[in-house]
Amino acid sequence: MDDLNKRKPMDLRRRSIYLLPNLFTTGALFAGFYAIVQAMNSKFEFAAVAIFIAMVLDGLDGRVARLTHTQSEFGAEYDSLSDMVSFGVAPALLMYEWAFRDLGKIGWFAAFIYCAGTALRLARFNTNIDVVDKRYFQGLPSPAAAALVAGFVWVMGDLDFIGKELRWYAAALTVFAGLSMVSNVRFYSFKDFNMRKSVPFIAIFVLALFFILISSYPPGVLFFIFLGYALSGYVLWLLGLRKRPERPSL
Repeated sequence: MDDLNKRKPMDLRRRSIYLLPNLFTTGALFAGFYAIVQAMNSKFEFAAVAIFIAMVLDGLDGRVARLTHTQSEFGAEYDSLSDMVSFGVAPALLMYEWAFRDLGKIGWFAAFIYCAGTALRLARFNTNIDVVDKRYFQGLPSPAAAALVAGFVWVMGDLDFIGKELRWYAAALTVFAGLSMVSNVRFYSFKDFNMRKSVPFIAIFVLALFFILISSYPPGVLFFIFLGYALSGYVLWLLGLRKRPERPSL
């Protein structure tokens, strides 16, 4: 009986650690759901910020699972479903409510391209997880695509633009993000960046400047960071074409 009582606290602690990464995933899912509700209530800035919060929580759940050795197939599937809501449905609906309502069929078609691109991107990631090069993503990651779309709404709203004025630019950006997710263009994953290795002092200084820059004007800085990341894959692709050796003529 004493042995049974001693095991119960340990079992409960292990279960709580196991639930920890899924709590982060649930938080990301809630942030995505909150973004949908706020977009439907025309509170577009709140919706955009909620998508960025979902992105932060989504980045934490996997790291927590690895640190606590609590990775599971259930967690991976739950994470994908959460990503579909937070980075697929929420940004598409945000763009539709903000800019696409007056575009008719073109508007909902552009939003659907983005939403379908997210679903296809997540499905491909889950099936190719053990095949592709870990240093690169195949296609634009869905959190980066969501940050690009939400960042555009956030920064333009902060500059007092309304969606109707920018609806064609918004449609082009949304379709670009959706097609980039299902493309074969490679984007650097930063997974080979090891935080445990020693780094030069200048790296810490640059990191501090990076956070200062974001805090100075979050909407604009975040949008241009993710715009640059979305374009970086195409820059690498063009550089790869230039380096490709020419075939000898017969």
